[in-house]
Amino acid sequence: MLLEVNNLHVSYGAIRALAGISFTLNKGEIVALIGANGAGKSTTLCTISGLIKPAQGSIMFKNMDLVKMPPHKIVNLGISQVPEGRRVFPDMTVLENLEMGAYTRKNRSEIKESLKNVFQRFPRLEERKHQLAGTLSGGEQQMLAMGRALMSKPEVMLLDEPSMGLAPMLVKEIFEIIKDINRSGTTILLVEQNAHMALSIAHRAYVLETGEIALSGRAEELANNEQVRKAYLGED
Repeated sequence: MLLEVNNLHVSYGAIRALAGISFTLNKGEIVALIGANGAGKSTTLCTISGLIKPAQGSIMFKNMDLVKMPPHKIVNLGISQVPEGRRVFPDMTVLENLEMGAYTRKNRSEIKESLKNVFQRFPRLEERKHQLAGTLSGGEQQMLAMGRALMSKPEVMLLDEPSMGLAPMLVKEIFEIIKDINRSGTTILLVEQNAHMALSIAHRAYVLETGEIALSGRAEELANNEQVRKAYLGED
């Protein structure tokens, strides 16, 4: 087991965002967290990456508890997050954004190698490497956010709503890239409103409802679950 979240409680003031959720992530998996807006999906990712401190619970990564660690240490351990809304640095070039992703790394030749790999995976980013990130299309910014996360050489990638605001054709492309990143050895925890796409590429999934895990299982089982189909796949 690579990552184990146990009895995680998070509140924003009087609002309870997570009410004691527990789940696991095994090496090499794509695990999806699906659920409606406000279910606690993004909060879960931000708590794992150290941006939010929980009131209670543990997050174990290779037998280390991440709860007391600052975000940059968590990145150093091998966990990187692709935030919701991309959050690229708009006034920096594509290349500068990618280099920011490697800020915790010291070995210049390894960083160069990672950059080469990112450009192989995202040829469009290489074509636009001297362009300001803020001038890229939504799809290109999503690719840049993913490329930037890959620059830290993560073992686990936390992906927050990668399809948000993208045209259907681009959504397909982004999900193919996610599968490819996973095949290359990166374990992925995927938060996604497009439950249909998420379940089509995930190995396992958890359904979050108002801060609690309502259902869990193999992705294909959940895709065929009547409750899930009605609530999240828009089927009657």
